[in-house]
Amino acid sequence: MLQRKFAEIVKSYFPNAMDAKDTSIHYLGKMQLEHDIDISKVLMATSVCSDDINVPSTTFFNVLFGPFIMGGLGGLPFAGQTGMTAFAHHIPDEGSAFIFYGPHIGITLDGDLGKMYRPRQEQTGNSCGALMLALSRFHDTDYAPVIHDDDYQQMKLEESLLPYREQILDSEHQEKAITEATYEIIDKKVHEHLSSCKDEFPVDTVTLLGGIIINTDYGLDDYFVAKNFEVIDVKSL
Repeated sequence: MLQRKFAEIVKSYFPNAMDAKDTSIHYLGKMQLEHDIDISKVLMATSVCSDDINVPSTTFFNVLFGPFIMGGLGGLPFAGQTGMTAFAHHIPDEGSAFIFYGPHIGITLDGDLGKMYRPRQEQTGNSCGALMLALSRFHDTDYAPVIHDDDYQQMKLEESLLPYREQILDSEHQEKAITEATYEIIDKKVHEHLSSCKDEFPVDTVTLLGGIIINTDYGLDDYFVAKNFEVIDVKSL
């Protein structure tokens, strides 16, 4: 009953959202049946936020090798070209590569975006914390992030989001808007790194699945909004 209620709330904001476990089954099936990929030899990389709440979000983690972690705060692929190259070099012999990427956003049963109840906490907390922090700072029109070593990832995340600032603040649902803007940044970066490192891959194709992870209450299934699924011929990039 509670899961059904959450489904209604999630779909009111994200009509195309799918239960995260169903998402895993659906796309693993597509990889096997439509693209003849041997799932037993797939190495997975992730470019999702380093937030611990994302680890159990899908069953990809239980089926595929890995993950090779590319993402940092907000899900940006901070591992860069070196990380993409390392991932390419770790693919099993005669195997395949799969990259799962995107930001995350919490939602409560009351429909509060950017919030969630975490394990053993009685009060809601931010999700994604890095994005909600960026959003709060963007309300100060004089604010501009300054890149420094002590908080490099957060500052770089905010710098990347600056071109979307007006669009985000003008949105009816700012928490959703900043999450969707972050997806666009991650998607672009993953494709750029893949293209620049294409010659490092010992395989012909790489599978990408990008979207938004939606965190619900602890103990309940999360959801996922798929925005991009493609099997790329890396040699043609």
